Amino acid sequence: MVTDDPVVISGMAWSTPIGDDLDEVWDHLCAGATGIAPVPSPHRLRNDLAATVPHPVYGEVDPRKRQIDIGARALAAAFSDAGLVPGDPRVELVCGTSFGAQLDGADSDDWAAEVAGATGHASRPVSVITACSAGSDSLLVAEALIRGGAARICVAGGVDVLTEAKRLGHSALGTMSPTRLRAFDRSHDGMILGEGAAFLVLESADSARSRGARVRAVLRAAGSANDASGLTTPDPSGRSVVAAVRNCLGRARVPADRVAVVSAHGTGTTLNDQVEAASLQEVFGGADPGPVVFGTKGTLGHSLGATGAIEAVGTVLALTEKRVPPLAGLTSPLAGLSLRLPGDRGARVAGTFGLSLTLGFGGFNTCLLLEVPQAYERRAA
Repeated sequence: MVTDDPVVISGMAWSTPIGDDLDEVWDHLCAGATGIAPVPSPHRLRNDLAATVPHPVYGEVDPRKRQIDIGARALAAAFSDAGLVPGDPRVELVCGTSFGAQLDGADSDDWAAEVAGATGHASRPVSVITACSAGSDSLLVAEALIRGGAARICVAGGVDVLTEAKRLGHSALGTMSPTRLRAFDRSHDGMILGEGAAFLVLESADSARSRGARVRAVLRAAGSANDASGLTTPDPSGRSVVAAVRNCLGRARVPADRVAVVSAHGTGTTLNDQVEAASLQEVFGGADPGPVVFGTKGTLGHSLGATGAIEAVGTVLALTEKRVPPLAGLTSPLAGLSLRLPGDRGARVAGTFGLSLTLGFGGFNTCLLLEVPQAYERRAA
């Protein structure tokens, strides 16, 4: 049954290079902590820096097992946070990744089913593979399933792991920074790889009410667009990015000047940063005071297929706690970007709406509009 009932977020969890606990990780991020450190490699790379999840230890377990272990840990925590058991037959599961462990010799077709099975969830998940937007697109798919009446509760998110093939690939592509990740800074020269997982529990507001669930946030809308400009490079015009954001805001009927915070893709690569900065400037440049634009990749690395889900969790926490972390490495913002950026101590934010934006290889651009009404704010001063 098709429904206009709001889609709410009743639980969420993540596994990151600086920990798994939601509030502790956010505190660490806002304090300027970093998960990026040297990670030895037998290969010659542009940079040996990366951000790895502490357990299982990188290099001691094969990539497929790490993908399943990290994903299952975050998935089980999301079920628990929402007051659900993994075997609940009402729940559909949507899992996103980029290549997962496939590039290093593992078949990725069944990884999502193995993650689900490791938690005791019996149904076969929907798998989403849309490059770096896979985590965001899993939430978009879950929202569509709920709004279309195909599901009442979905647990959706992304998992991706660091592998030697990915490190070699991004080193060869030149997308890996030879120094450090500095999103939206004039000296930006590339990204640093990371890994992690995040899952969010989405359900209709009626479902949450009927089971007495706590509501963390509302997913007001999702918007997407594809520029099909190239395998790895975005359309320099930014039209597709602007379209994704405006599609999202238009679906929710929320004007741009009500957005308090934007979790940017912020890879630190030259063209991506320029396109994203110009696109955000076009959408929000006339807003007063305009949103605070922040990013977490300078601390957590770029976790590829997991990043959209991790950053959706971060957007909810930013709205809940009314603060965002600093943009690591930012000293001299790009010319033409007049939107507010957090300083070296982060920034306070005011408002209830936030956007999470992902820009994936192949032109997969996805935008999520999240709201944390004042009644749901927990820790804000």
